[in-house]
Amino acid sequence: MENLNREAKDKIRNLVQRERELATSEREWKHRLRGYGYAILETEEGCFVTSILREAPLCSLPGPTVH
Repeated sequence: MENLNREAKDKIRNLVQRERELATSEREWKHRLRGYGYAILETEEGCFVTSILREAPLCSLPGPTVH
């Protein structure tokens, strides 16, 4: 996982969660995130925000992300 400070991780999580609230579907949400250079990686350990350019996990997402 990228070595980001807590504030940077919180900003990424806030952006991801805000975009999820604005999107009408999971597909739209993931498309919107790609515009910011992010993707969602779903694993057995949970969901992670990843960088499209670096293909590296940036931070984890708390709780369920799909509604």
